[in-house]
Amino acid sequence: MMTSEESSNTGTMKALIMVDRDASWLRPLNNVFPQPLLEFANKSMLEHQLDALVDAGVRQVVIAVPYRAEEMEQEFKPYAERKGVKLIFSQETEPLGTAGPMALARKYLESDSEPFFVLNSDILCDFPFKDMVAFHKNHGGEGTIAVTKVEEPSKYGVVIYDQKGKVESFMEKPEEFVSNKINAGLYILNSKVLDRIEILPASMEKEIFPMMASSQQLYAYELKGYWIDIGKQDILTGTCLYLQAERQNSETKLKFRSEVGIVGNVLIDESVKIGSNCHVGPSVTIGKDVIIGDNVCIKRCVILRGSKIGSNTWLEDCIVGVYCKIGQMVRMEKSVVPSQNIITDNGVYVILSSHK
Repeated sequence: MMTSEESSNTGTMKALIMVDRDASWLRPLNNVFPQPLLEFANKSMLEHQLDALVDAGVRQVVIAVPYRAEEMEQEFKPYAERKGVKLIFSQETEPLGTAGPMALARKYLESDSEPFFVLNSDILCDFPFKDMVAFHKNHGGEGTIAVTKVEEPSKYGVVIYDQKGKVESFMEKPEEFVSNKINAGLYILNSKVLDRIEILPASMEKEIFPMMASSQQLYAYELKGYWIDIGKQDILTGTCLYLQAERQNSETKLKFRSEVGIVGNVLIDESVKIGSNCHVGPSVTIGKDVIIGDNVCIKRCVILRGSKIGSNTWLEDCIVGVYCKIGQMVRMEKSVVPSQNIITDNGVYVILSSHK
């Protein structure tokens, strides 16, 4: 019998992160940067996931990307050296769905003894990797999928499984209630699963997982903490959920600032300069090297690195891209300033519906 230490060991495991080809939910922000490089809570989405994997002992990660692999490799080279992790960028030459990229990266993932992690790149949670490994090795099946509870399961495909976690079936957007547990986009798979996949367009969710379930080789692990799908919830809503969850997390590594003029869950990089008589919060993230003038109000916003906000300006429900300049006496609501180096005039009022 395995000890708990042996069963939860992740030190020799590998991981695959699947980058969304379309990422239409990020437009127009991803017209400037590929999705993995976009910032969320002051670091890239990919870095959130890599940090969790490295903390769990994973030292080799394959990143399946549909485009711009060389750009991302150069961007993350310092990170890999600093963290001591090997990053391999595997690029498709044609769309392969959510299964084909695994076959394409097979030589990096397969192992005679250890399973590997698979993560969708737009998922954030508390990443209980060690507990998932223990669960996976104890049930002995080919695969484990993390599931999470949602309030409106009719909007998703739900997972049906028994009391031991063995997956029985999947049901797409059920009109009547059958379950409130959905696929959370986080998996552990044995190398044997790779025998089921060819380097052809295919779907893990619609083809491979149902096949595994029919042969009683797939199990569901229930997430207990928060879960955020940025692709479904948009950046602002996801940011609010993330800040709230991290504020409640006793082991969080985030440093929330608490001072006059800062209200609620606010994450501000230490390099940020804030003028006098400002009101910031709730639910705000402000990235590196941002400069904020005097008498500025910022509520439920994401301000990315290098931007400047002029004095006497009001921002609410907004996303400001990198290195943008918002003028003085500007009022912006429900707006996205997407690309770098965009400048707004002084004294303008902008209200849009560019984000969800």
